[in-house]
Amino acid sequence: MGLVKTDLFTAEQNRMAALAKVLGHPARIAILQYLVKKGTCVNGSLVEELGLAQATISQHLWELKNAGLVQGTVEGTSICYCIDPKGWNALKKDMDKLLTSVSNNCC
Repeated sequence: MGLVKTDLFTAEQNRMAALAKVLGHPARIAILQYLVKKGTCVNGSLVEELGLAQATISQHLWELKNAGLVQGTVEGTSICYCIDPKGWNALKKDMDKLLTSVSNNCC
């Protein structure tokens, strides 16, 4: 693997790249879509919905939680996950800023 010189880039660029990396797995996109659709979720229903192993789902949820896109609360022996509004809004703001900054000036 090559060495990435993150200090050459702004904090915003590094943050967006980290989020893009987290979003770069289809299982994580499917988890986010499911959480958006349902509003809240217990980890077990994701296993049924996606057909992935519990450990795999847990790993993807861990990545999404560390990125600030989901949050979880303990309910008995389960964890209830939902979209983290603060992280979700930050992602939306960053992506909107990037995607709407393109003009029709092409080479």
